[in-house]
Amino acid sequence: MRILVVEDEPKMRQLLRRALAEEGYAVDVAADGPRALDLAAAVSFDAVVLDVMLPGLDGFGACARLRSSGVWVPVLMLTARDAVTDRVRGLDGGADDYLTKPFSLEELLARLRALIRRGPVPRPPVLQAGDLRLDPATRTVHRGTVEITVTGKEYALLEALLRRPGIVLTREMLVEHCWDLGTSPYSNVVDAHIKALRDKIDRPFGTQAIETIRGAGYRLRRDGGRPAAVQAPKPPPAQTRRPPP
Repeated sequence: MRILVVEDEPKMRQLLRRALAEEGYAVDVAADGPRALDLAAAVSFDAVVLDVMLPGLDGFGACARLRSSGVWVPVLMLTARDAVTDRVRGLDGGADDYLTKPFSLEELLARLRALIRRGPVPRPPVLQAGDLRLDPATRTVHRGTVEITVTGKEYALLEALLRRPGIVLTREMLVEHCWDLGTSPYSNVVDAHIKALRDKIDRPFGTQAIETIRGAGYRLRRDGGRPAAVQAPKPPPAQTRRPPP
């Protein structure tokens, strides 16, 4: 297992390097954000231990750039700042876990083991398909530059679909994600909320993002919605000439 330690304080950097090496990890180190990004782009790491207070580019910015570039290596952020807002900012920015200094080496090692078991699973901070975006941090939905107001259930349905674009989700799966155990997947509750969601994210914009897969469930298009099909106007009924009297 290969770990990247990003820490600008030399003593802490060497302490972490030695402790991880004693556990059998291969360890690379960086002292600033730009160097960390270069290493993460060139080497496949199993986890990153990332300090927040870094020169050049802080840990929040480095983590956000990793995620925006498609690098989903698990990130454990370290910081002496224990404010809730800082922890929330780090986690919403793409970090997988957060540890406040001073910390126990045993706890750090345990958290790293848990992250490595989880693996590099894509968990983008903002869910997007085409110009349709959902931001879990602010719980907002946008189509292009237009903000769309949705209810709690509509938000939960859209989040479930956006986390698996192109994948058919059954009614049972959607009920399990969005409703409590007392809700039957055979009721029309899912269909009613999907219709309401389409009325907000599709019909006003002339798109079709949510597709109905008959006998299976619903699927969100990866491109966020192709233009809706325009039905040709029906020809007027043929007029028949009455015979003369």
